[in-house]
Amino acid sequence: MKKLIIHSAPIVVSFIWLITVCQTLNPIILKGPDFLKFYLILVLGFYASVFILNSMTDAISKTTFYFVGFIFLLGIIKLIRGIMLGKPVGFLVIILILECIVAVLLIMSHINKKMK
Repeated sequence: MKKLIIHSAPIVVSFIWLITVCQTLNPIILKGPDFLKFYLILVLGFYASVFILNSMTDAISKTTFYFVGFIFLLGIIKLIRGIMLGKPVGFLVIILILECIVAVLLIMSHINKKMK
């Protein structure tokens, strides 16, 4: 339960920013710079909470992997929408690549801790 609350905090903060600045609850309809700000707040806050929890506990839970998957899925949906509309998506691609690298590192550390 503690992990769920800690992982939910950056999501709540990013959606509060979304409501106050953009007056919407749907991040998919945002224009490029606004979505990138929202997505960076979401990703950086979430991975900060992951690394804080990772340093305090032994293993990464399934809840963490579900959150990682949903955040990555949001970025992929926005990437597909941007490509279909013919918009530049370079920064989003870079963020998604970095997110994949961090996810692989998390999975590797999870496997290494299970092996011990």
